[in-house]
Amino acid sequence: MRTIRQSRKLRGVRYDVRGPILVEAQRLEAEGHRILKLNIGNTAPFGFEAPAAIQADVVHHLPEAQGYSDSRGIYEARTAVAQYYQSRGLRDTAVDDVFIGNGVSELISMVLQAFVDEGNEILVPAPDYPLWTGAVTLCGGTAVHYRCDEENGWMPDLEDLESKITENTHAMVIINPNNPTGAVYSKEMVEAMVDIARRHDLVVLTDEIYEKILFDGATHHHAAAAAGDDVLCLTFSGLSKAYRVCGYRAGWVMVSGPKETATEFLEGLTLLANMRMCANVPAQHAIQTALGGYQSIDELIVPGGRFYDQAMLADKLLNEIPGVSSVRPRGALYCFPRLDPQMYPIDDDQEFVIELLRAKKILVTHGTGFNWFEPDHFRLVTLPDEEVLTEAIGRIGEFLATRRR
Repeated sequence: MRTIRQSRKLRGVRYDVRGPILVEAQRLEAEGHRILKLNIGNTAPFGFEAPAAIQADVVHHLPEAQGYSDSRGIYEARTAVAQYYQSRGLRDTAVDDVFIGNGVSELISMVLQAFVDEGNEILVPAPDYPLWTGAVTLCGGTAVHYRCDEENGWMPDLEDLESKITENTHAMVIINPNNPTGAVYSKEMVEAMVDIARRHDLVVLTDEIYEKILFDGATHHHAAAAAGDDVLCLTFSGLSKAYRVCGYRAGWVMVSGPKETATEFLEGLTLLANMRMCANVPAQHAIQTALGGYQSIDELIVPGGRFYDQAMLADKLLNEIPGVSSVRPRGALYCFPRLDPQMYPIDDDQEFVIELLRAKKILVTHGTGFNWFEPDHFRLVTLPDEEVLTEAIGRIGEFLATRRR
């Protein structure tokens, strides 16, 4: 019989956040082991629940959410998103500039399918959220990684970024606040990145899903504001993290800038939206309530709030382990610590985190899974409560003591 093989399009496509390490974790669970999963920013398993008003609104609208919606999203949800950006200074945002999707992940894939041709190069930060690299590759493009500087608070290295632009470069990805590093970019940094895009005629693709999760007075600056009316900018965001509804899959992309130059691209994006029929309709009804109601996220990101206290504790405990250094996160839900190569000589960081998993039943993600250049980092989710985080990082420290040179 003929062997059924995977498509050649998948060659080079990786998503290690749910890759071989998760398979090994599932094998251990099947044997009866209890695994603490610190590999995915999934809020619900750690006791974070959706605001009651959002849940109630979804339930209330269920009778009218049984059919397909407009493929771009229900009018009320798109209006709420447009008004949100208007309130943030982007006054020209219109309802027709907004597409609703099954989370930012679906929209990243849709936008890149509509935009990327074989051989196109897309600038992607390193480290990155790996879906960006995987989706670019799947669409036939090449993800070219620009370095973020750990010694400068994980800010993008602008010189390295600009040096990687070629005649085949078509777009720049910005992830701010950053997953996995927790960096939050200053207004000057965002403006400088957009200015590079302006000078080289690049589209800006800005992933801002963590825009409301900010610590210690950090301020989020929309790339679309810097892009103005002369740089095409696609802004991705949604409800998953700030409103603790990862499973609802409610996200959006907002198009700004010189849309008249992108008519054909937007027709293609609309075609792809039509082909998937529509986003999850019940969850779309959460968007207006979430954006217009009381912002409970504000209680979680200040001292005394779980997001804040847990992030700061994780950073402190990691830095207390000999040979481990972690840049204090300014936002998002992660730490991305470095292991001193002189103390912990690691050739294969995926194998390293699998050994940690087997020894201590802690599941983290290796740094090269985020397209970092060296096997000397890992990402840890800061969602467990303080007692569990203390226990988990303590176990990591015990494991590292057995590997220390």
